[in-house]
Amino acid sequence: MKRERSAGAIIFREDGEERYYLLLYHPVGHWNFPKGHIEKKESEIETVMRETKEETGIGDLEFIHGFREEINYNFRKRDKLVYKEVVFYLSKTKKKEVELSFEHKDYAWLPYEEAMERLSYDNSKNILEKAKIVIENKW
Repeated sequence: MKRERSAGAIIFREDGEERYYLLLYHPVGHWNFPKGHIEKKESEIETVMRETKEETGIGDLEFIHGFREEINYNFRKRDKLVYKEVVFYLSKTKKKEVELSFEHKDYAWLPYEEAMERLSYDNSKNILEKAKIVIENKW
């Protein structure tokens, strides 16, 4: 079975008392966080920074120390089964504007409850829930 490794970020921003999480809409029809393949000789953090910049135009990420969550799943790619590992980091930005790449159709900054409703996968919802707990304990 082929294996793939990716890294991504749960990105949030604060506007007064409100906190918003960034979700991206993929052309295949699901909402998720920015992420991408880890390239050779690239660290997970370097991947997160590169992919976030490429997919959203956001480059001012402030990583929240101690948050690193991994998910694993299988999917089909050209009729072959692929085992995927994705590690997520939690980061804060001050930037509100998003410059989407060709890889996505839309984006949304959403409060926690709306983000939970919009996310397409349970493993993403679980990570967002963990991120919220970490944020609330640090701020």
